[in-house]
Amino acid sequence: MKISYNWLKQFIKTTWEAEKTGDLLTDLGLEIEGIEVFSSIPGGLEGVVIGHVLTCEKHPNADRLKITTVDIGTGEPIQIVCGAPNVAVGQKVPVATVGTTLYDGDRKPWKIKKGKIRGEVSMGMICAEDELGLGKGHDGIMILDTEATPGTKASELFEVENDKIFEIGLTPNRADAMSHWGVARDLRAGMTQQNESLELITPSNSHFNIENRTLKIEVNVHDNNLAPRYAGVTISGITVQESPTWLKNRLKSIGLSPINNVVDITNYVLHELGQPLHAFDAAKITGNEINVQTLPEGTKFTTLDGVERTLSAEDLMICNADKPMCIAGVFGGIDSGVTSKTSNIFLESAYFNPVSIRKTAKRHGLNTDASFRFERGIDPNSVEYALKRASILICEVAGGIITSEVTDVYPKKIEDHQVFLNYDKAASLIGETIEKETIKKILTSLEIKVNNVTETGIGMTIPAYRNDVTREVDVIEEILRVYGYNTVKASDRFNASIATTQGIKDHEISHKVASQLAAQGFNEMLNNSLTSPNFTELTDGLSTKHTIKILNPLSHELSAMRQSMLFGGLQSLAYNSNRRQSNISLFEFGKTYHNFPNGKEEKKHLSILVSGNQTEDNWIQNPSMKGDFHFLKGVVVSILNRLGIKDISEKSLKNDLFAEGITLSHNKKALVSLGIITRKTTKNFGIEAETLFADFDWDSVLEMITTTNVMVKPIPKFPRVKRDFALLLDDPITFNELKITAMQTERELLKEVTLFDVYTGKNLPDGKKSYALSFTLQDENKTLTDKQIDKVMTKLQQRFEKDFGAALR
Repeated sequence: MKISYNWLKQFIKTTWEAEKTGDLLTDLGLEIEGIEVFSSIPGGLEGVVIGHVLTCEKHPNADRLKITTVDIGTGEPIQIVCGAPNVAVGQKVPVATVGTTLYDGDRKPWKIKKGKIRGEVSMGMICAEDELGLGKGHDGIMILDTEATPGTKASELFEVENDKIFEIGLTPNRADAMSHWGVARDLRAGMTQQNESLELITPSNSHFNIENRTLKIEVNVHDNNLAPRYAGVTISGITVQESPTWLKNRLKSIGLSPINNVVDITNYVLHELGQPLHAFDAAKITGNEINVQTLPEGTKFTTLDGVERTLSAEDLMICNADKPMCIAGVFGGIDSGVTSKTSNIFLESAYFNPVSIRKTAKRHGLNTDASFRFERGIDPNSVEYALKRASILICEVAGGIITSEVTDVYPKKIEDHQVFLNYDKAASLIGETIEKETIKKILTSLEIKVNNVTETGIGMTIPAYRNDVTREVDVIEEILRVYGYNTVKASDRFNASIATTQGIKDHEISHKVASQLAAQGFNEMLNNSLTSPNFTELTDGLSTKHTIKILNPLSHELSAMRQSMLFGGLQSLAYNSNRRQSNISLFEFGKTYHNFPNGKEEKKHLSILVSGNQTEDNWIQNPSMKGDFHFLKGVVVSILNRLGIKDISEKSLKNDLFAEGITLSHNKKALVSLGIITRKTTKNFGIEAETLFADFDWDSVLEMITTTNVMVKPIPKFPRVKRDFALLLDDPITFNELKITAMQTERELLKEVTLFDVYTGKNLPDGKKSYALSFTLQDENKTLTDKQIDKVMTKLQQRFEKDFGAALR
């Protein structure tokens, strides 16, 4: 939110520097994110002075140039070469002196230098209005109708306004500070605490005068819950034209583009007082009546931006006798706004239900200055005041007169809040006892009315515009922010409680696994739990019936809770690969959400994505090792082993997401699904490279982890022995089956079984393959003898032959 310091000083006459004021506002909770310098004319006409043309002669070397001498108040006239056709002796003109910086139409700076033009010295430039940023004319130089003496600064003649603009990072709860008036209230309270007692100047409405009652518009509010207060007045005989300079400067300073004097006043009062207003062309209000109502579902309405929108039955509309004119509190219609032909207007000021406005704005994807304020809650008791303020200003700048009574439909007043503050409670939360008189002074400076004071506390009335202050703790927060967080002294004591817990700590386990993955070269990703519901259509394993939908989504792409960790991961993968990051290893801890018939379910997951090589190409190892299925499986198994989960069984996995995959289980409980994602799935995300994915059912993993103490034993002193088998096997037989059988056959000496070669094809019978297995043997108490080793190997061979029909090659 942008706040003009000059505008702010219309309410509170402070002489503080902008930077000092910004520091105080930040301490008060209105964080100043930056301070910008603003000038109503680029460069502020610095270096431009009023000149008097003394002579004007034809340039000897150019037909279209003239040599002039100009008095700029320095004593000696200067010579300027000018190409304008309308320059003549006796004129008062704006002169940009040597060293002046001007700005072109794109606000790019360029500097006036001393130079020669066709052999003649030129010591400045006589300017056209577009060269100074005063207009668009470039037919000739500006000829000034002024009695100003030569040398007078042009900034004085053209009323250049220089300002400092605060960029305030406003928190959503501070709806009361969404205006210059609201910020001034806070500033006054903060300065009062620093013993700077300044008056808060309220814009006067004493000039509001009803000239006659010739244009009455009847107002009918059909739903007082959606529109608790609605007010309006007619103004006739206006002339819609360009706004005066002061008004345009105010709007430009906070980043708004002036439109016309009527619309500009509504925007001015919006940012001055925080009250949104809307002006309707009275000629477009058929039947001379305003109906504040909802319309049937599916009604079509074209807004001011030319977009036809389909209305909901919950959208509050401002209608005339025949058709809608405006989406209440959000956006005007294309046919009812103020134009250059408008002579009479109906000016609206209202308080709309914040929840209704928020839903309507989200539903139509509209975010306007008005909806921004309405949906957070404005002051319901300033509706009429702001209406009269705007009416006075419109009459001043557009020449109209007020031609009706103020219609104010306010059947049930929104009351102020009653709160009681206990002194001891305040001291407990603040950490310091604040004097009772100081508390009373702070509350009064915040326009909080003190009703009664007792030994134990204060009873008070909170203004309705402070919709974020409704409880005792809210009042304490107000006291503390004005008193000053930095004013509270730090305690000499430090108290801490030590909590003891038993069992598995999820966050510690997650941190341990995350550290392990990071050490292996993985990067952690954090994807949004909100996703597109269309992703469920990419697999038969998910159903749209189980989707949990968001009631008020920001967009269709963020309108559902995710049912799978895969698709968000693929989006991250695509984002990185599109930026030439081809070797990617990612992991994420997150949750999935389902709406099953028997209730909603929320499950924890750990997902891992691998694409490309394990390392970048280098001179030692070129090409690098690819991050294949076995690499991912090794990573997954190492995590389970690290968590003490062993005796893992595997089963092949086939579905429409995995081209090849397996499920790893422990005690018949599925823990991890991993494999190669199908090309069909990855193509939906624009991914060309082979992609591997592992999905841990993290809740199940946590259930398998026990709190049994870790058993530690010394490293064996005696050496390991390796022996190999080359086995001829049937195709369906897997390595995992061989490994399990081997470990069951020899439980004491056999420590490890690995597969180091697979061969299929030429010189082998049909339906056969060759596995080369390596067996690691070790006796932890003595050195193995050849006899012992041969005995074990014979036993393994016989078991393989019996169970699998294997043959040694």
